[in-house]
Amino acid sequence: MAPEVLNTPPIDFRASPDKYRHWKLALENGVAYLTMDVNEDAGLRPGYKLKLNSYDLGVDIELADAVQRLRFEHPEIGAVVIRSQRDRVFCSGANINMLGLSTHDHKVNFCKFTNETRLAIEDASVHSDQTYICSINGIAAGGGYELALACEQILLADDGSSAVSLPELPLLAVLPGTGGLTRLVDKRLVRRDHADFFCTTAEGLRGKRAKEWRLVDRLIPPSKLGDETKKIAAEIATKSKRPKDAKGIALPTVERTIDGDTIRYGHLTVEIDREGRSAKILVKGPASAPPSDIHAAGAAFWPLALARDLDDAIMHLRLNETEIGTWVLTSQGDGALIEAYDAVLAREASDWLVQEIVLYWKRTLKRLDVSSRSLIALVEPGSCFTGTLLEIVLASDRSYMLDGTVEGSNAPAATLRLTPMNFGPYPMGNGLTRLATRFLSDPKHVDELKNEIGETLDAEAADEAGLVTFTPDDIDWEDEVRLAVEERAGFSPDGLIGMEANLRFAGPETMETKIFARLSAWQNWIFQRPNATGPEGALKLYGTGKQSKYDRKRA
Repeated sequence: MAPEVLNTPPIDFRASPDKYRHWKLALENGVAYLTMDVNEDAGLRPGYKLKLNSYDLGVDIELADAVQRLRFEHPEIGAVVIRSQRDRVFCSGANINMLGLSTHDHKVNFCKFTNETRLAIEDASVHSDQTYICSINGIAAGGGYELALACEQILLADDGSSAVSLPELPLLAVLPGTGGLTRLVDKRLVRRDHADFFCTTAEGLRGKRAKEWRLVDRLIPPSKLGDETKKIAAEIATKSKRPKDAKGIALPTVERTIDGDTIRYGHLTVEIDREGRSAKILVKGPASAPPSDIHAAGAAFWPLALARDLDDAIMHLRLNETEIGTWVLTSQGDGALIEAYDAVLAREASDWLVQEIVLYWKRTLKRLDVSSRSLIALVEPGSCFTGTLLEIVLASDRSYMLDGTVEGSNAPAATLRLTPMNFGPYPMGNGLTRLATRFLSDPKHVDELKNEIGETLDAEAADEAGLVTFTPDDIDWEDEVRLAVEERAGFSPDGLIGMEANLRFAGPETMETKIFARLSAWQNWIFQRPNATGPEGALKLYGTGKQSKYDRKRA
């Protein structure tokens, strides 16, 4: 079967519990139970069966939706248990036949999305006090164990057969694709020699050794696993600082229309130029001042509504428009209104809903950071890159700000404005703000920029502050922007991905940057090597009974 089978029709990242095919969500006394029960006949694409609770992107889209909904719709939930409906099988990981049929870009984007979902789980545990617990009642292999690693506690049935494993190297000649290697040594602090043995042993480890080597936290007799899991989760939920009496807000399906090469959302429009291999993303500012009651506004509250639109647009373009290599980021609206919304976010920072909205923006901006696309921001007359939206400019690989006005237009000159939201709430994967990352050579400059909060910065002032790359005037604007986009389309996409990923994450290395900038890069390379994906590679021959033939040279 040709691998192109996974490219059409477009993948839809919008999900809701009433349409889940692979997960069951139940709520009980402050604890949510996410039960994995994968429908083997409901793969995202034809050509494979999701046996033994193996998963594809469709399974993970539902998981990501559940994680998001629990944060916004259920503030009373203080603990989340991930478990399996199947007897003696927790999860066998990513479906191997699916990977064998997938194009290279689909495999890589699939791994990236699952990475982001696991990071969202960890973010919920750490920053939202909604702690995740994994209860394993059988085999947790590969991506199944990586899902467990994203949780704060791992409970394993002590029955002599339940085990955890990362068998990708010995069985498939690839690496764990969802941060498993990094989480072993950076998060769970497993000794390097133990990790080396574990990752080269296909059958994995169970019982006493699994616990002694820090691979799991508790061993529980199988007859008591269900009750003990509930007891542990209830204790954690009781200690959670989540507002147990608060009422959540509903997250309706993100509305969008696709008309040819135009994608329209409520607060965002995407125009695709296929010949130029670029997409213009227009972000729209709020139409009115902030409402007096954020909770009553719910999902319609502009910062949340825009974040949901932008998040969906990023994922749609990533997976469905892989040849559109440059995203041109623009905005339109009133910067003063955005400043007013940012003031609400800062003032109400202790409110649980505001906290979740800010955390969601943080995750969405991080998704932009790790997208393998060239990002070019245009600050034009009528733009509203203020505060939260200014982060889009700072996330871009380069930016152009028009100096002055456009002849024949009544639009005022382009401006930028900093708000307190630029100085902490939206850190990158390296743990630093985008301003701190931008000015690593001069940390004092970031403190000096705090004096500019609320000031209207024209092109000259923005350039002097170091907030934009170039400031052409009306005469040169069109040519400079056009040449920048055209030049990008002429470069090797592979080379651009490598360059951009290396330049974007300056400064300290964290578990997150290791996953995206080191582990993912190696996996990207290994996915293209014949030892894994060639005609006689391990990934291609898995399950056939044939022996893989490796190129034995070390590269």
